[in-house]
Amino acid sequence: MSPEATPVRRLTAPTPRVALVICAAIVIGVVLYLGRHALTPFIVGALLVYMLDPAVGFVSRIRIGSRTIPRGLAVLIVYLIVVVVVIQGLRLLLGPLVSQLIDYLRDLPTLIASLQSTLDSLAATYRDLDLPESVRAFIDSALADLGKGAGGIDFGSLLPIASTIAGTAASFFGFLIIPIWAFYILRDRVRLTDQLAASLPPAWRDEVWGVLTIIERVFGRWIRAQVLLGLIVGAATYGGLVLLGWFVDPRFLQFAVFLAVIAGILELLPIIGPIIAMIPTLLVALTTSDPLLGVIAVLILYLIVQQLENAVLVPKIQGDAVQLHPSVVIFALIVGGSIAGLLGAILAIPITAVARDVYRYLFRRLSEDEADAPTDGPPPPTEAPPQPTTPPTPSNQATDQPAPDSTPIEQPPTLKRTRKPVET
Repeated sequence: MSPEATPVRRLTAPTPRVALVICAAIVIGVVLYLGRHALTPFIVGALLVYMLDPAVGFVSRIRIGSRTIPRGLAVLIVYLIVVVVVIQGLRLLLGPLVSQLIDYLRDLPTLIASLQSTLDSLAATYRDLDLPESVRAFIDSALADLGKGAGGIDFGSLLPIASTIAGTAASFFGFLIIPIWAFYILRDRVRLTDQLAASLPPAWRDEVWGVLTIIERVFGRWIRAQVLLGLIVGAATYGGLVLLGWFVDPRFLQFAVFLAVIAGILELLPIIGPIIAMIPTLLVALTTSDPLLGVIAVLILYLIVQQLENAVLVPKIQGDAVQLHPSVVIFALIVGGSIAGLLGAILAIPITAVARDVYRYLFRRLSEDEADAPTDGPPPPTEAPPQPTTPPTPSNQATDQPAPDSTPIEQPPTLKRTRKPVET
């Protein structure tokens, strides 16, 4: 490095405004961590705000004469429409759902007894098989080890999702204030957004809005995808159970609505959800007149629904916003469930996808900053290439005309992309 070389840019002390923003972020993070057990209703309320905000914006742009509908009144109109739709949906669905749920719980001992009977018959069939002694000893040892492992599994730590049901019921009163809280957020959303932009240092605004755009894109696609996928999977499961009730056993018709609702709700949990949703249907299949045929039919039905979802619905509805490897999905579900229960398991997938995309975006922007930063020394000066000159021709000499001007043509300056310096 030469003595006159420009040094590489180093970290400097933050400006007072930047230090204030960092301190405020730390304080907010500590407060949210201390009150994390009370955040579940507000997370649900934030999802509600996100889903209703486009409808509120559309209604607030409707003109009545020369004026538009006030945003507060638009929120109330959207609330009224949502309440009417939910009530009508419950009137159509709640009766059969509650009736089938009661029937299922009443028949649950019979379903478990049928499962035990099936396992006993399988064990008897295995004992009657003519197997070599070494093969039988190996299978018995494997089954014994599997039984010991299953007995030692702590299901609460494996998937602690159901443990939050009692906590959710206990915090029911916390959810009662969510519509009121969401009303104020929806009404003042534009003003709150402007205040947030004004509170940021000007050099940070582009980066902050870039990160917020990524979060909005991922969560928006995820929410729309989960709602549509839940409805489509529930409807497809209901249709399949009706067909099984017609062609396999009428017992599938008895619980078709209840099992379809379970399949649609558990669609929120990728990979694990459909497997959990299939278990109660398999219990019903074991109580049919031909259990083997019923189990095979249920496996084929759920396999077809999952293939339809993975091959057709997810690429069309979700796109590439939430594309994670199955191993990462399972890991995120388990970790999210252990941290925040059911809600953590549901939100683990979009949060992981957001973290991935934000990391890629910031890494790319920081790489651009490094490319624009000065290196060990100033770049060597560049000289314009000499321009060829035209020698005088005999016709020029004969007519005493001057030769063409041999002065090099001045080249236009090279445009270089510059970036506004970021305050640090």
